[in-house]
Amino acid sequence: MIIGLDTGGTHVDAVLIENGKIIDKTKKPTDKSNLFESIWKTLEELLKNKNLDCIEKINLSTTIPTNAIVEGKGSKVAMFIEGGPGIDPANFICGDHVFFLDGYIDHRGREIKPLNEDLVRKKAEYISSKDIKSFAVVTKFSIRNPSHELQVKDVLTKLGFSPVTMGHTLSGKLSFPRRIYTAYLNSAIFSSFNEFAHAVRKTLKQKGLNVPIHILKADGGTMSLNEASKYPVQTIFSGPAASVMGCLASFNLQKDALLLDIGGTTTDISFLADGVPLFIPDGIAISDYPTLVRSIINISIGLGGDSAIKINERGNIIIGPERQGPPMALDGPTPTPSDAMIVLEKLNFGSKEKASYAMSLIADKIGVTIEKAAEKIYDKFGEIIKEKTNEILHKINSHPVYTIQELLYGKRIKPENIVVIGGPAKAVAPILEKKFNIPCKIPQNHEITNAIGAALTRRTLEVTLLADTERKILSVPEMGIYKKVDSSYNLDSAKRDAIKLLHQQLKNLDADSYLNEVEIIEENSFNMVRGFFTSGKNIRLRAQIKPGLIYRIGDDKDA
Repeated sequence: MIIGLDTGGTHVDAVLIENGKIIDKTKKPTDKSNLFESIWKTLEELLKNKNLDCIEKINLSTTIPTNAIVEGKGSKVAMFIEGGPGIDPANFICGDHVFFLDGYIDHRGREIKPLNEDLVRKKAEYISSKDIKSFAVVTKFSIRNPSHELQVKDVLTKLGFSPVTMGHTLSGKLSFPRRIYTAYLNSAIFSSFNEFAHAVRKTLKQKGLNVPIHILKADGGTMSLNEASKYPVQTIFSGPAASVMGCLASFNLQKDALLLDIGGTTTDISFLADGVPLFIPDGIAISDYPTLVRSIINISIGLGGDSAIKINERGNIIIGPERQGPPMALDGPTPTPSDAMIVLEKLNFGSKEKASYAMSLIADKIGVTIEKAAEKIYDKFGEIIKEKTNEILHKINSHPVYTIQELLYGKRIKPENIVVIGGPAKAVAPILEKKFNIPCKIPQNHEITNAIGAALTRRTLEVTLLADTERKILSVPEMGIYKKVDSSYNLDSAKRDAIKLLHQQLKNLDADSYLNEVEIIEENSFNMVRGFFTSGKNIRLRAQIKPGLIYRIGDDKDA
């Protein structure tokens, strides 16, 4: 049996799955001040009277890292940055404590100017006087030679400063600015994520569960919780990724589709191209920080069942983007779309009398009946989703379309189905079908689809292999591999090594054989010439185990 657990800002959802069947499910409120208690209560109920020896593993998804970044609640970070000719790192400052290093490694990994360790120690004296608990170091060409990053980490660690994120460990891609931002965010959310990870481990230990723990990444795959504790930035958009994978697990989607996850505060929008999630290969951007985190395309808009409703000076209905509390049906402070749907008998919770009062506040301002006010809000809710979706589609279709598997040349996304999940899914499906004029599908377990997606998502890995045969050096930055090769090393050799490394890594992580689906996603080999002769080859190759599902649980054969 597999446990899927989704820790959101409002609820903790959990599901127990065995051989493609849902054995049990539960949903509990999230207490942000006591995550351990929230997770404990959820698992306590889910596993009541269950044979714990049958639990194989637990897969998690969470919005905690994303929320920490978006809400500006990350830790203070001391950034150490080393540049070089061609780009000024001062253009990519993030945070309030940035220090520039005195040293330089060139694009081929050769040390041109040694690192000044005394300067690092001097900056560390300043850090000692500040409330800074997280650190990061990024040097321009560290993926070719990480020695300066390693030196800085060694100096800081000996002085008692940790954790220290090193840029070369996050990605093998060359983008210096994106590596700066990615390292910064990794350190900023390190503490909050590890509090969450500690709560999970503590809960499982007290339940007597000693099983592998994995967490969803933004690319729709999973990584071990131990890995994620070192590199939590890889788990941003973990929750949205789980919702996409949950939709795929629920329906056999073969066509272009629109995926909507409607919550209390936001609606997450994603797309499929011929049944495959759209993808951002260069890396996701979050809070104006472009990163190197590979991600499924997901856009969150400030519209949900609990969004506050106002009437502007022109008498127009404004929904969101802020949430001021629960619906007035649950004693909240302001009218919400949920109140409107309760009045229209599309939702059934809380007090209908209080929901009617909420609608009367709107009705009085626009001069209509309570029912008419509710209908207008319901229609407006669907119209906002339609408008935002069209805006996003226009941007997507104006650029090359990537999926998690390939680049689709000349592809234009035109959804033929909508899949909607979340608490209000059944309530909003009719207005979505009307606005988009295409079928709207709702998974049987729409309220816990994220947890299902988390449970059924398989392991993914990516490696970047770089080789310079003139210098006889090979590097795999993500794995910390730097070794010698001979001058006969070529692209075929690189492919064999990359595949072997991925298989070794999977074995070390006790992954199952179904994960051994390796594909080469980028390969280049350039001759380096000195005078009139080829002096060597510069080889770059990226390989991955592509995201996917262990199996599906849905019965829809044609969606």
